[in-house]
Amino acid sequence: MSADSSSLDRKHSGWSGRFSEPVAEFVLRYTASVGFDQRLALADIEGSLAHAAMLARVGVLSSGDLADIERGLAMIRGEIERGEFDWQLALEDVHLNIERRLTELVGEAGKRLHTGRSRNDQVATDVRLWLRAEIDRIGDALGSMQRALVEQAAAHVDTVMPGFTHLQVAQPVSFGHHLLAYVEMLERDRERMLDARRRVNRLPLGAAALAGTTFPIDRAFVADRLGFEALCENSLDAVSDRDFAVEFVAAAALVMTHVSRLAEELVLWMSPRYGFVRLPDRFTTGSSIMPQKRNPDVPELARGKTGRVVGHLTALLVLMKGQPLAYNKDNQEDKEPLFDTVDTVLDTLRAFSEMIPGIEVDSAEMRRAAEDGFSTATDLADYLVKKGLPFRDAHEAVAKAVRRAAERGCDLAALPLAELQELAPQVDAGVFDRLTLAGSLAARDHVGGTSPRQVREQVARWRDRLDKR
Repeated sequence: MSADSSSLDRKHSGWSGRFSEPVAEFVLRYTASVGFDQRLALADIEGSLAHAAMLARVGVLSSGDLADIERGLAMIRGEIERGEFDWQLALEDVHLNIERRLTELVGEAGKRLHTGRSRNDQVATDVRLWLRAEIDRIGDALGSMQRALVEQAAAHVDTVMPGFTHLQVAQPVSFGHHLLAYVEMLERDRERMLDARRRVNRLPLGAAALAGTTFPIDRAFVADRLGFEALCENSLDAVSDRDFAVEFVAAAALVMTHVSRLAEELVLWMSPRYGFVRLPDRFTTGSSIMPQKRNPDVPELARGKTGRVVGHLTALLVLMKGQPLAYNKDNQEDKEPLFDTVDTVLDTLRAFSEMIPGIEVDSAEMRRAAEDGFSTATDLADYLVKKGLPFRDAHEAVAKAVRRAAERGCDLAALPLAELQELAPQVDAGVFDRLTLAGSLAARDHVGGTSPRQVREQVARWRDRLDKR
């Protein structure tokens, strides 16, 4: 290639007429985004088709130009989907690459497509179109993980495990009840995603560079064509706002935080010191030096990737905090954190949705752990309160009973009736029914409680809700 042709290739076709020399090669690499914003290509084509149809509708484009543009964009879509499109770094981004190829294919009509718009409102539209579809995929992925948890919960309604506070044995709970707590968290995540989607789904196209356009555009037509619920009503805000991206990543960080909490529990439960669960072999790895190891790599990576998404949230907030109105090149840096967040969330939800059904539960070990930690102490205190003892006095009497049982190395239910009566004369033989794990669970028979009857009802409610989506 000659020096002259190389220089021409390095000029930006979108604005090269203003400049007397080509962009330095290092600057070209530094400022280009085509290496990562290619994933916006189909959204860019969709937005361009709607824009062209609108321009023809208002008489800015001829019907012949519209037909050429539609034909050319259809050809480009095919090239991209087949992996045949020639992406050029010199053309800087996805938008100019597609526009240049369109002009090669259909001539002058391709040059007219950009009438009445700027890359500023174009990219804002493309990102919103792309993100809207990804939020829908994440909603489906959240539902898949919820289904996996609900079905495991259904299988373990009567499996007793210790509930913890401060990682100390607190009260017995149904393992199914424990899993359903995560279903609730993921439901809030889904609600946040749907709520954020409403603000994503507003059309910025028509704001042009920052002040609108002198052409008689019909923004409502474009919004309807693209399925946007509303318009961005201030042109300055429309091109410079990235609230929608920040809000999405904030919601995604919460998704990952919830998954990370479950991941941490799985890591603990899989440890021989707990021995509560066994993860499927295909979700674990071995050690290069210790042949006995089964490492919970998927949950551990989910914990680590949570930090990655939280970091993306911080990056976007810092990106926006110092920007004056309107558009600034800084906003090119919104895409990689946004893209990686979507990829990370979708991959993590898929991994957990596929892993959860294969988790094997050692119910006997869970029961032993619940028995070892005096987990029915609160039940004894509640029993005494129901016998008329003030709660603080009941709490003190049970604390003394726990100390005696600990000194003897036995459970509360193994203390003789006479000794319990020394600590609280209100105790009678019926107390021992309250000190069993089954009795403790059954006693919490209210909405949100851990009794097997309530857990079965929770499972039924969730199955019904998920089936109706």
